[in-house]
Amino acid sequence: MKVYPHTIENGAGEQITFHRLVSDPTGDWLEGESLVQPGAGPPMHVHYLQEEAFTVQQGRLGYQLLGQEPRYAGQGESVVFKPGEAHRFWNAGERELHCTGYVKPADNLEYLLSAIFASQKQNGGKRPDLFDVTYLLRRYKSEFGMVAIPGFVQRFVFPILVVIGKLLGKYQKYADAPEPIKPERGRNKVDVV
Repeated sequence: MKVYPHTIENGAGEQITFHRLVSDPTGDWLEGESLVQPGAGPPMHVHYLQEEAFTVQQGRLGYQLLGQEPRYAGQGESVVFKPGEAHRFWNAGERELHCTGYVKPADNLEYLLSAIFASQKQNGGKRPDLFDVTYLLRRYKSEFGMVAIPGFVQRFVFPILVVIGKLLGKYQKYADAPEPIKPERGRNKVDVV
């Protein structure tokens, strides 16, 4: 059983605290909050099956949908990213950004982000370890995609790196990783660019 609150940080200016998992007949959802340092934030990515929402408590949130101009939200404003909507966000202000929010359904997002943040922090906060990110993005490709990584690399290079990582024993730490969620028929999936 998971214990909440549960806080993760990536060593690059992002901290997420997962506060609770809420049971709902339409799917569990995860509530949390983020603290983001100026300029920090994830690259362009997509949650294929989940809605992600933020409400700015303090600071200025910059966000952008794939192919669109950047937008901004201030204190008290909310931003919602629909399932399959490629996006990125960052702290667009000069002081710490504090947001509350949720992800629905929760699926494997907490596990995935915890593993990626741990790898990034262990790697000096620059980027997650190549073998870790390759394995995690391949395993959870039905749920999550990194649009910032070229599609060719993900389709042809990642599978080779996963095999090399398995041969080197890099993935033993993921032995208890949850199974990927299989998308429902008819749901749209955004192709990686």
